[in-house]
Amino acid sequence: MSRLSLRLASAFISVSVLTACEKGEASTAQAPPPPAVGFVTVTPKQSAVTTELPGRIAATRVAEVRPRVSGIVTEQVFEQGATVQRGDVLYRIDAAPFQAQVDSSEATLRRAKAAQLDARQTADRQEQLRRSNVTSRQEYDSAVARLAQADADVAVAEAGVVTAKLNLQYSSVTAPISGKIGRALITEGALVSASGGENLATIQQLDPVYADFTQPAADLIRLRKALAEGRLEASPNEARVTLRLDDGSEYGEAGRVLFSEAGVDATTGQITLRGQFPNARGELLPGMYVRVTVEQGVQNQSLSVPQQAVQHDAGGQASVLVVNGENKLEQRKVVVGRADGNAWVIERGVAAGDKVMVDGFQRARAGATVQPQPWNPPALASTETNDDARIN
Repeated sequence: MSRLSLRLASAFISVSVLTACEKGEASTAQAPPPPAVGFVTVTPKQSAVTTELPGRIAATRVAEVRPRVSGIVTEQVFEQGATVQRGDVLYRIDAAPFQAQVDSSEATLRRAKAAQLDARQTADRQEQLRRSNVTSRQEYDSAVARLAQADADVAVAEAGVVTAKLNLQYSSVTAPISGKIGRALITEGALVSASGGENLATIQQLDPVYADFTQPAADLIRLRKALAEGRLEASPNEARVTLRLDDGSEYGEAGRVLFSEAGVDATTGQITLRGQFPNARGELLPGMYVRVTVEQGVQNQSLSVPQQAVQHDAGGQASVLVVNGENKLEQRKVVVGRADGNAWVIERGVAAGDKVMVDGFQRARAGATVQPQPWNPPALASTETNDDARIN
């Protein structure tokens, strides 16, 4: 009986030990490894401070074609909607009255010159007679005065000829500037007047074009304060501007800022700025609505994270998850600034060198232990092999 009891006890102990081992192995096998998450290392960098503002396209030059003489329009020379060059003939006004005026003024000039010749000859004879003491001083002075009057008559007649020729020249209405001409506002047979102010057509110069856009005065004040405090630097080169068209597409040519208004609109609190853009293909038309992106400064030590790394709670507070030295996630409240491409510039809440979680939000929450891995944007995942991902 004693031996039987010992054998039973020994068997029981063996079964208990095996069961305990199996349970330990099972519990060890069930413990999952820390989830893998992607992170980026926050690195200071230089970035341009850009602002997107609404604007409208305007022609650089606009000229209304008006007659400079009165008369009947006999011909419309230009094609509506075409491009014209400065000096091209657009309309012709009946030139017969102006040609007659030229002929009359030239005849008046010839008569004045004939009278001038007679007066000069008379004055020369009187001068010779005066030297011989044959004529009186009064007759000599009268001859000199008649010569002076004849000279004046010639000058008046010459001015009359110039005026008549100008009027004849103005009977051909020419383009004052180069550009695209619109529709014809009068037709052949219409009577136009130099003093009536008729607009015959409108020409607009469309290469280059202006983009007039507005910015809130408060934003401009904040920008100037940042520049004064050294948080921003002025762009080293001329401010660069780009356009986004009304359909959302990007305009292919960059422009430059020309100026900003010296005053603020009292009704809107906006300041108007003007940019200039090349328009060789005529894609930009006056009155077109655009979105203007203007570079207004450079921030040398900006800290940015991909936009997907920033989360917002129900109250709108922004936060990020930071991987600490123990590979645990810490939630940090941050102040989000402007957009920088596909990233947000973080004004407060992160520091250089922080590892900010970008990928793996479904697998880990704040306080969890994780297995951090450098994150690469999807488009670059096949080419990037760096150990530490950085925001450039």
